[in-house]
Amino acid sequence: MSGELKFMPVDATAIPRFSDVATFMRTQRHEISPEIDIALCGVPFDLGVNFRSGPRDAPAAVRQASRLIRLAHPTSGTKPYELCNVADVGDAPVNPLDKDASIARIEEFFAQMKAAGIRPIAVGGDHTVPLPILRALARDAPVGILQFDAHADILDELCGTRINHATFMRRGLEEGLVDPSRVVQLGLRGSRFGDDDIRFGQEAGYRCITIDEYEELGRAQTIDIIGKVLGDGPVYVTLDIDGIDPSYAPGTPVPEIGGLLPRDVQVILRSLSGKNIVGGDICEVAPCYDPTGITSLTAANMMFEMLCVMAEAVTAHR
Repeated sequence: MSGELKFMPVDATAIPRFSDVATFMRTQRHEISPEIDIALCGVPFDLGVNFRSGPRDAPAAVRQASRLIRLAHPTSGTKPYELCNVADVGDAPVNPLDKDASIARIEEFFAQMKAAGIRPIAVGGDHTVPLPILRALARDAPVGILQFDAHADILDELCGTRINHATFMRRGLEEGLVDPSRVVQLGLRGSRFGDDDIRFGQEAGYRCITIDEYEELGRAQTIDIIGKVLGDGPVYVTLDIDGIDPSYAPGTPVPEIGGLLPRDVQVILRSLSGKNIVGGDICEVAPCYDPTGITSLTAANMMFEMLCVMAEAVTAHR
């Protein structure tokens, strides 16, 4: 960044929230450029989900919901747009009839951001999406992962395919994109196909915190574990919205009862202040299953939480 702030969002005190074209957080729309520090973007892809489709519509819905978000964090006081340049760079290109071609295009989209020195926050898309993002961001060195999810996503294959929304944490390790000693998977629950639904990650070194263990530990102790496991290296945050209880986020392809509260996820994301957050995503939002819009609104708020801690990281690592 040149030091000049060029991309301040629309002023909601002057221009009504319902006015003009929706962008993430009402930031300016801009092409990928080295002037940008943090890119907000969409990945309208759901060819990797095996139950209910719909996450391709999430970028548009979350942009609309994010009209509500203001400029400063209510607890930390962080003002991300005064720390760095933030812009909406649009959606990754996809081919709705070709999964492999879409994944290649998504990777190239994020590789362009990596080359420009941009840290991305993406709204997917199903949970296949983190794999091409990590292929772009972690091609030089593996990253630590904080994963909020009802499922560990470490299957070897699903429905005869090896790249889908249930395999990215296995493929990421195999491809050298993930540092297994710096992984926390939080909120795991629900019925399983078998023991391998979680065992592979445990044997690889992932710190798997089921919802049952989370209740035993409590939020404060869990935050302490997350901080110690992630350490000081680069961290990627991935939030599958089904990690949150479906009573608060019903718009998702694979809802699992008994999940995390949105408040817990907010506070845990805030605890990442001081970490070197190099990228993040929010996936598996399917607006068609939630006429209330609360799922998209929750995703927008979690995007803002990620943005605030990432803006702090940009400032600390200039």
